[in-house]
Amino acid sequence: MRCDFCFRRCDIKEGKAGFCGQRTASKGHVSSLNENMLCAVSIDPVEKKPLYHFLPNSMTFSVAKTGCSFDCDFCQNWQIAREWKGVRQACVLPEDAAAQALSAGCPSISFTYTEPLVWQDYMLETAGKAAAAGLRTIMVSNGAFSSYSAQRVIPEIDAFNIDLKGDEYFYRKYCHGEYGPVIDGIREIVRCGRHLEVTTMVIEDIHTKEMIASLGRVLADAGVRVWHLTRFFPQRRMRDRKASSEAFLASLYEEARQSGISHVYRGNSSAADETVCPVCGKISGRRAVCPHCSSAVYGVFS
Repeated sequence: MRCDFCFRRCDIKEGKAGFCGQRTASKGHVSSLNENMLCAVSIDPVEKKPLYHFLPNSMTFSVAKTGCSFDCDFCQNWQIAREWKGVRQACVLPEDAAAQALSAGCPSISFTYTEPLVWQDYMLETAGKAAAAGLRTIMVSNGAFSSYSAQRVIPEIDAFNIDLKGDEYFYRKYCHGEYGPVIDGIREIVRCGRHLEVTTMVIEDIHTKEMIASLGRVLADAGVRVWHLTRFFPQRRMRDRKASSEAFLASLYEEARQSGISHVYRGNSSAADETVCPVCGKISGRRAVCPHCSSAVYGVFS
């Protein structure tokens, strides 16, 4: 029995689970474990996702189920993404998630922290309830869709932040995943006209200026308009590595700014990068129109 939720398309044997640990086969069907059970519920600034050009300065109602389709050595949320045994979970029905977001005054719901692709059935049902309630939806994802899930998911979500973690070698060595499906997913999000921002966490002595320049060319060619470079902090199987320094981040940030992507930002950093109009080069702020030259600024601002 084959699952079509992510790029792996696991062939799952009766009574067993797929790579993500969340999809199981029973009585000739593939279904999800722990229906409606969430491992995390929080209210975050939307900039934490990070999204800087989608409803800036607002709060978003964040939810997660356990599981992931990658097995990253550096995972920042590994306790709920890959090694969740014993993690406390609570039942939150899709309609209740939408109601709680409204009650908290959040204009959006974010599917985040782990990998929403592996629990996309819950995400899509919740997205439908959110849309009916007038809420926007955000998916923070590794972007490794299957072709089937891309068609199913992308039209139903308003905004995406996709992690582009590195090049093909990086994906295979450190993520135990694949690069190609992520690039395909990014291209499809752009093609569908959904809001997109991309994040790359940079690790000292692994990411290089050459890698960032190459990724920048691919992203610019795909039509990406917003790119976040964030500092690495030691986690999981990379606890022996040092945190990426501000100087290292700054050097790769300068390289990324040469990519032709309109807006490049630093994250997990003391730097506070301004939004600059790509037409006149002046500080525009996070608003729909540049106050200096009246050019449109990419994003959804209301």
